[in-house]
Amino acid sequence: MSEAPLLEVEGLDVVYASRDGTTHAVRDVTFALGRERLGIVGESGSGKSTTGRALLGLIAPPGIVSARKMTFQGEDLRALDDQGWQAMRGRRLSMVMQDPKYSLNPIKRIGEQIMETFRLHNPGRAGEAKGRALAMLEAVRIRDPEAVFTRYPHQLSGGMGQRAMIAMMLIGEPDVLVADEPTSALDVTVQNEVLRILDDLVTARGMGLIFISHNLTVVSSFCDRVLVMYAGRVVESCDAKALDKAQHPYTRALLAAAPSLDDPKAELSFVVRDPAWLA
Repeated sequence: MSEAPLLEVEGLDVVYASRDGTTHAVRDVTFALGRERLGIVGESGSGKSTTGRALLGLIAPPGIVSARKMTFQGEDLRALDDQGWQAMRGRRLSMVMQDPKYSLNPIKRIGEQIMETFRLHNPGRAGEAKGRALAMLEAVRIRDPEAVFTRYPHQLSGGMGQRAMIAMMLIGEPDVLVADEPTSALDVTVQNEVLRILDDLVTARGMGLIFISHNLTVVSSFCDRVLVMYAGRVVESCDAKALDKAQHPYTRALLAAAPSLDDPKAELSFVVRDPAWLA
């Protein structure tokens, strides 16, 4: 990255305490993000989503977040209080959750929810809210923004709901977007369309994107760099285009377990874990 990173993280840890002891969900994660597409991959439970939520101050008690360094455009995120996070989220940092039906308010129309986000971060420009919301729906390639504006979440398909969610998270014009499995619940055709939308928006706005996924094929073709997580740790970092040449045995095992149309197999391999990976 030629310019200063947007986001710098060193030694990020997320711990959950209980009567039975402590669980380290994220361990000593370190990386920097510029105006690029950074993929984070790994199995369920590897710490991908927890890392993304920690970056936006979304870890609720009993979770405890600590880091040697966690800065956004030079500002120390560790020092933010609730009011500081409220001003940061949506306006400068945003996150698209995995499934819109769990993230969108079911009793509010789509347009109301997008306008609410705009008004929250632009209190002196409330009169622009509807126009900006419609423009944002159009930007995510919704064919009839006026119609979708008046609908409730249950009236939208999965792909349409995800586009509406992206519109809501980008209307504040953030510099960094965390997308947590944004295409996992979609069919391949809609998935590719959502990826094109994200790619166009990131390129046009000069944003940084953290793309969290379990799909190595999608990440290798869509992202610029990849972090591979195992048991809460980053075990490998590499250029996305060179993911097939990754060296860590866990990454190699994930690649071997992924189905391929170019190399069909009667039986896929599975990941055999080595205790040494946790050392």
